[in-house]
Amino acid sequence: MRHQVTIKDIAKQLNVSVATVSRALRDLPDIHPDTKKSVLDLAAELDYQPNVLATSLVKSKTKTLGLIVPDLGYYFFSTVVKSIEEAAIAAGYSLLITQTQESYERELINIQNLSRSQVEGIIISLSRETVNLDHLNRLQRRGIPLVFFDRDSDEIHASKVMVDNEQSAYEAVKHLLENGCKRIAFLAGPKNVSVSNQRRLGYLRALSEAGIEADPSLIFHSDYFQDTAKSQTHILMRMDNAPDGILVVSDRLALGVLMALRELKIRVPEDVKIVSFNNEPICSVVSPTISSVAQPLVEIGQLAFKLLIDQIEGKNAGDAPVIEVLKTQLMVRESSVRVK
Repeated sequence: MRHQVTIKDIAKQLNVSVATVSRALRDLPDIHPDTKKSVLDLAAELDYQPNVLATSLVKSKTKTLGLIVPDLGYYFFSTVVKSIEEAAIAAGYSLLITQTQESYERELINIQNLSRSQVEGIIISLSRETVNLDHLNRLQRRGIPLVFFDRDSDEIHASKVMVDNEQSAYEAVKHLLENGCKRIAFLAGPKNVSVSNQRRLGYLRALSEAGIEADPSLIFHSDYFQDTAKSQTHILMRMDNAPDGILVVSDRLALGVLMALRELKIRVPEDVKIVSFNNEPICSVVSPTISSVAQPLVEIGQLAFKLLIDQIEGKNAGDAPVIEVLKTQLMVRESSVRVK
């Protein structure tokens, strides 16, 4: 393995002190021009690369950020991560990306590893298992800037970037009602996930405004697995009074719903109409195409990065956390329109 050249190597070859080499490389005064030239020439010849991490640690600046997401296999998270990474690179920061695979234990491990890596701040979307938030409280007590996106907790006093989940679900259910649905089910996420709970509120508000009493038997909580969505759909459609519309918390689960309806030979949208969330590319490829709520994914990533950098650079020091709530857009496709 090739030995990485250090300032000690340069000092030894030129028979000067390490301090002299250090001053020459940093272009400091009080060093003879000939000595400085000799140091720089030899450094170039030996392809000397400064230890950026060691230098940055002395200055308490590593120019490195941490990012924790539930699963990069989700289109939503992979797209937001790409946006954050591009913003970080453009600003001269490195990004350490970790995923929890929806595990609270892995979230703890990721936080520990990022802390050991001396990151200057962390952007996080909580795992579906996360209820205990002691690990995040410890981060804040240590003064490490923290920003949430998508999945957050009201128990943590931190800046965050969200979309208006309640309003987007309200508009989705209203769309189903306007297209003839009278009995609408909701396949939600885990009970402790903030995004799912916010969408549930929008679902209930739209039904209430339409004079429809919510039926608890039509609300199912899911673990984000397609097989779970399939089995839940089978249960729904075997009810004596089966739903004619289904709001699904994510496109990934909506595919499971579609599979189940095909197995049951139930037509979409003639018999059941569907709207889901995230507007993944698959929505416009499957048949029927799926109506879905589009979120401004690039903007979410850019804003999360900006909020973190503002904290790191002290631009909002001492101020209240910044809460960014972005609007969504319902992309209407075949799965939810009234059949003429």
